[in-house]
Amino acid sequence: MAWAAPLVCEMVMPVRPARRPLARGRPLRYLVALALLVALLVTGPLALRWWTNHRFGPLIYSVATAPRRRVAIVFGAGLWPDGSPSPILADRVSTAVALYERGAVDKLLMTGDNRHLNYNEPGAMRAYAGALGVPEDDIVLDYAGRRTYDSCYRARHIFGVTDAVLVTQAYHLDRALFTAHHLGIDVVGVAADQRDYAQIRYYWWRELAATTVAYWQVLVTRPEPVMGEPLPIFDEGVSEQGPQRRPAPS
Repeated sequence: MAWAAPLVCEMVMPVRPARRPLARGRPLRYLVALALLVALLVTGPLALRWWTNHRFGPLIYSVATAPRRRVAIVFGAGLWPDGSPSPILADRVSTAVALYERGAVDKLLMTGDNRHLNYNEPGAMRAYAGALGVPEDDIVLDYAGRRTYDSCYRARHIFGVTDAVLVTQAYHLDRALFTAHHLGIDVVGVAADQRDYAQIRYYWWRELAATTVAYWQVLVTRPEPVMGEPLPIFDEGVSEQGPQRRPAPS
């Protein structure tokens, strides 16, 4: 029947739902959220750097004014191809030796990387300090100080360090102080800057990311580095200020 054709068509043809208009404000909200995320990624590390320097900058002294501690922790910083210390590392070692000669510390803990047979930061640091007159008995080596966090963690838990002078360059020193402090060491710092260094701007910018990682490790994850048997630098029963090798001049 002719009259049934339109009815059949109506029955078999699907009815498309009406499209809802896109919310005009949604793309703007996405852009605002993205802008806030970018701002957080940029300002967050800057804020951490500012706070770290603000909080730990007052703990930085010169060789002449550093308060007495039992140990100077000297951080590794790279070697030349012939195995000798880089300028940054040489200045760290010589600054620690100056503290030792002044009587501000009794022992030098040389902590650095020795993952490969032909790369030995602590050994090179010991040789350099020995050439400057430090007796071998007053030099302690940590061969697994691959990062600042590792060096500070092992200083506390392997070598039993409870108080120390941290020796490194200014760009690195406040992060090292933050790390050691939160790992339970009573610390002050001495900056080892003795000259202009190549790529120093790069090192300062790198600290933005490194400081952010340090906060994450120290306050959140607390990873355990390469460990081993305890090797305390001082015998049990040593006084808080350690053996008095010779008093620091007033």
